[in-house]
Amino acid sequence: MPDLSHEEAHEIARRGTSKVAWVLVKLLMMPVLRLLFMMRVTGRENVPDHGPAVIAPNHKSFWDAFFVSAVTKRRIFFMGKSELFRGRRGRFLLLLGGFPVKRGESDGEAIATAKAILARGDVLALFPEGTRVSDPLSLGTPRRGAARIAIEAGAPIIPTAITGTEKRRWPLPRRVQIAFGEPVPVDDLSATPELAHALTAQTLWPTIDEDYRRLRARPGVIAAGVAAVGLGVLVHKLRHRQ
Repeated sequence: MPDLSHEEAHEIARRGTSKVAWVLVKLLMMPVLRLLFMMRVTGRENVPDHGPAVIAPNHKSFWDAFFVSAVTKRRIFFMGKSELFRGRRGRFLLLLGGFPVKRGESDGEAIATAKAILARGDVLALFPEGTRVSDPLSLGTPRRGAARIAIEAGAPIIPTAITGTEKRRWPLPRRVQIAFGEPVPVDDLSATPELAHALTAQTLWPTIDEDYRRLRARPGVIAAGVAAVGLGVLVHKLRHRQ
């Protein structure tokens, strides 16, 4: 199957793809993700039921957008690097709500598509880091692009933290946790680089960073509790053997 050109892919994304593929994946794949990864979600009510919104998560894995989609009622549209949108996989990602962006350069097509999605009242997921940061102990450096697009579209931006999707040494299920923060209104802001940077640096990213650290601390508590239970069982068995 021939690859779609960059322009053709964006034309399809702006026109809007059928919901059939998205609904099928939602019904078949998402329950498996929820069960296998023991998903825990907080702040789901912060995603508005209607109207445009920008969900801004940290980025650890290719699967981040799918996990966000799994726990929200609304269909989520998202950017992905252009290399992913080739052949059958690229067409499938388009059906699911993805659209390509050229990395390392200003991509007017991707920006126009993002604005078109918000203009028709849909939800867009944009990763402020711009690329995956696999280190589970830290986040990357945010860029102002997500905030600027939200301001230009007049769409509230929702700081979102996600943990458990980063690359792991052992291929075992790990709890995936997502925290949606309170929407940040942008109605009174001008779409200038300075204000987009200030919104990102002073409000958006500190909230994501705080929630990310909080979520990362929680699995440690759970693991400690499991270890304590295991130790208690071992002690109990040793006592009965004596």
